[in-house]
Amino acid sequence: MTTATYQENFSDEATKDRNQSSSYYINQDNYEFCGYNLKIARNTSANLGVSAYVWDAGIALCRYFEKENINFTGKKLIELGSGTGIVGILAALLGGNVTLTDQPNILQQIEYNISANIPSACRHRLNVRPLTWGEDHTNFPNDYDFILGSDLVYSSVYYSSLIRTLHYLANPDTAIYLSSAFRKGNGSLSFHEVLLPEYFDCLVVDRLADKDITVYKMTRLGRGPEDWLPA
Repeated sequence: MTTATYQENFSDEATKDRNQSSSYYINQDNYEFCGYNLKIARNTSANLGVSAYVWDAGIALCRYFEKENINFTGKKLIELGSGTGIVGILAALLGGNVTLTDQPNILQQIEYNISANIPSACRHRLNVRPLTWGEDHTNFPNDYDFILGSDLVYSSVYYSSLIRTLHYLANPDTAIYLSSAFRKGNGSLSFHEVLLPEYFDCLVVDRLADKDITVYKMTRLGRGPEDWLPA
């Protein structure tokens, strides 16, 4: 991985309709997965919080796709908490039709990285939309083949909303890949080992012991009433 810091202008076709300043200070990181060289820009001047970083859990999920030689051709995917978009962009390069989601202020960063990494002829297979877990998830369909997420469990405040969103978006045939880094004090281990198994069949498919990162493959157990899910 190589890193460069520079001042970039975001006023290209991917961002020209955004009502934000066109001048940003950007860190650009280069990654290689599955034979693709990804140039991932991170906006470090717009108060994007955790979304202004490429987290190890996202790298682990990309490496898992590479190791398993996964092909998403013709499949419909949605990524939660896309951040920089690195996982969803790789999924699109692997053939998927991908919807990348995050909070509204994060979307410009995702769109920029799509424009930098996805050939114009393939961009119709990507869609970028705002999604607040537990609030507007019902604006989305539930016919996805795959749901992707990396490092989504950084705060226990969002755990119940995340479960409600995952449960709504998934159908019985949907495969959910979650890559999580366990951190002390945020209940992330209990979330995966106690709470998630109440609603999903959870299988550990990869583990990076040195970084305490685990990749799970999950499927929804059933469709219960809304009050069956955590409040």
